[in-house]
This record gives sequence, C-alpha cells and structure tokens, in this order.
Amino acid sequence: MSRTRGFALSLNLLLGSCLYGFGGGTGFPPNIKSVAVIPFDNLTPEPTLTNEVNRAVRDAVQGRLGLRQAGEEQADAIVKGSIQRYEPDIPVAFTGSQDSQNQSVQVNRRKLQIVVNVQILDQKNNKVLWERNGLMVEGDYTSTETEGRKKAIDKLITEIVDGAQSQW
Repeated sequence: MSRTRGFALSLNLLLGSCLYGFGGGTGFPPNIKSVAVIPFDNLTPEPTLTNEVNRAVRDAVQGRLGLRQAGEEQADAIVKGSIQRYEPDIPVAFTGSQDSQNQSVQVNRRKLQIVVNVQILDQKNNKVLWERNGLMVEGDYTSTETEGRKKAIDKLITEIVDGAQSQW
C-alpha cells in the first residue's frame, strides 16, 4: 500500500470516527429548548432557602444547560421539587481540654445538610427526563452557616446538571 493511500485511509477512519456528536449539548431530547423552574416547596423552617435554591437552579439550567427561561405554560420542560430537610448545625470536628477543674469541648468544624426531591419533566410528552428523590448535599463550614449553605447549594446544582447531562 502506498504511503499516500495509507495516510488517506487513516485520515478517513479518523474523520469518520469523529462524526458522532451530541444534540443540543444538554443531554435532553432535541425538542427541549426552554424550561420553567417552578418554586420548590419548602418543608423546612428556613424560609430563605426557597429563594436561594430556586435562583441557583434557574441560573444553572440557563447557564450550564443552555436552556432559555420560559413561563410554565410555554416551557418545553419543567423543573420542580421540594426541599425536604435542612440541618444547619451538625458538628464534625472537635477539640477538647481536660484539667482538674474544667472539661471543655469546642466544635471547630460544622456541616449542614439539605435534602431535596427534584424532577425535570418534558411537559409536551409528559415524560420524566430526570428525577432524584432524597438527594442529600452537604456543605462544611468553620465560621458561618452561610458558607456551608453556599457549598451545599453549589453541590446540589452540580448534581442536577450532571444528572440532566447523563441522559445522553
């Protein structure tokens, strides 16, 4: 086989193997171009959690999944869910001292947990595209609960985006 012909064959095989692609880049069917994020039901006593979770989910489906926002009636897909549990103060690291008069324990690190149920639904075909119940995310912190909450919500968004993209 000539060198030119061998090169041409190799190039053809290489290019032929690169023709596979992903439709839309989101992991959703091609008909899913818009999304509505329905405010998550909040079953916890922490009222500000609803807005934080909804804003983060909205930003992620638009920015990271490439879907445009739409009203619930017009959207191709709907994201909905519920915040099931919020535990803001779970001690994880301690130091202690013991002397003859005083014994003390100090918590150095804490974590918080958020548990959610989330579903992404193809509204036109009434088909669940992705669903996860009992999704638990954690965020550790040393100083403020806000620090841990931000970490936990970031992990929640990663789980939702990764889950949605895993559908291809």
